[in-house]
Amino acid sequence: MDINIKNMVCNRCIIVVSQIFSEAGVNVETVQLGKVKTTEEVDPDKLDYLNSRLESVGFEIIHDSKRRLIEKIKTAIINYIYHHSGENKINFSEYLVDKLNLDYPYLSTLFSSVEGTTIEKHLINLKIERVKELLVYDEKNLSEIAWELGYSNVSHLSGQFKKITGFTPSYFKKLGEKKRKSISDV
Repeated sequence: MDINIKNMVCNRCIIVVSQIFSEAGVNVETVQLGKVKTTEEVDPDKLDYLNSRLESVGFEIIHDSKRRLIEKIKTAIINYIYHHSGENKINFSEYLVDKLNLDYPYLSTLFSSVEGTTIEKHLINLKIERVKELLVYDEKNLSEIAWELGYSNVSHLSGQFKKITGFTPSYFKKLGEKKRKSISDV
């Protein structure tokens, strides 16, 4: 049985969700961002318990099929940003179509109608949050960050960063952690 879960955005989320399912006595085959695959059907009472426990730590079981698809899109965006270096970059719309096996215009229209923003704007906002994270860590220079996130050059990254945040990347770096957002808040 596949159970889709909202707000799973990192490896710690996977650990917490795995622990909740284990405590509930539900045998899990795999836990991935946004999805838990169980080895058997989960009865409704246990699903209610799981949902209650998940909600207590900021997650939620998604029952609506459109909402599930939106969460799959969001998870795919996160994976694209965090796990595809500049050399492996493919066109994002092709990546999404490949991951979800649905036409991009359908995905785009659905996402916009449910989220009130476009997939592209959401992708850009998450990329900027990733840039903020990398700037705060101070392990890479702006050229390396631009390359890693698939920007054509540093100027393009800097322009988009300033448009979204109101700061230049170098000024933001001086501000540090204070202006970062959690991915789940983007």
